[in-house]
Amino acid sequence: MSTLQNKTALVTGGSRGIGRAIALRLAADGARVAVHYGSDEAAAKETVARVEAAGGQAFAVQASFGTEGAVDRLFERLGADFALDILVNNAGIASTHGVAEVTEAELSRVLAVNVTTPLLVVQRALPLLRDGGRIINIGSVASRMAVPIQIGYTASKAALESLAPTLALDLGPRGITVNTVAPGVVRTDMTAHFLAVPELAAGVESVACLRRIGEPDDVADIVAFLAGPDSRWITGQTLDASGGTWLGPMQPGA
Repeated sequence: MSTLQNKTALVTGGSRGIGRAIALRLAADGARVAVHYGSDEAAAKETVARVEAAGGQAFAVQASFGTEGAVDRLFERLGADFALDILVNNAGIASTHGVAEVTEAELSRVLAVNVTTPLLVVQRALPLLRDGGRIINIGSVASRMAVPIQIGYTASKAALESLAPTLALDLGPRGITVNTVAPGVVRTDMTAHFLAVPELAAGVESVACLRRIGEPDDVADIVAFLAGPDSRWITGQTLDASGGTWLGPMQPGA
């Protein structure tokens, strides 16, 4: 495929999991991909190597989100002449405590990485982003569900999702679309610990209409659609990528 030929993409958190799948898919569609990573240089290099082995173009760029000046360092390393067509805000961290246990420090960090950083990345990217570009934020199905054990994470993803309509209105005159993709549970490093428990994995499958756990490629394919020309009339929206998780009561015996 070559729907993104001559396009350049930046994927934050692109070294592993959903981010890696997105980087691989955008590169397969013809984009040159900047693979951002925080600390796992080996994983980032592996992602770049896989892109190049498939005939694509990619390079790694490091910045530790959540630390002072990280966004500035990211764009300094990209360079002032870096021309951008597609920005995917995928980097994020988890928070797995309820309201009685979550600490101020934990809440501050998850909001800094999951909300403040993506907004600052958009702000810094605007002078580099070509008219007609795409901004895609990776949210979570948690924003429409009650998940008491991850109240900080849920709040952060709901806040991130709320940015898209305002950004879409602001950037619409430049032909830039802004949308959110909200995955459900996906097989990644972040979910491996509880998906390894058969009863928990079965529970996740049971509340999805499609009766399975998501894979990174399931999300990457949706991002690729939003990054491409066929999504030109979609902006300010959230696309649920959860396989229909918790859409309603499950059928008896299903």
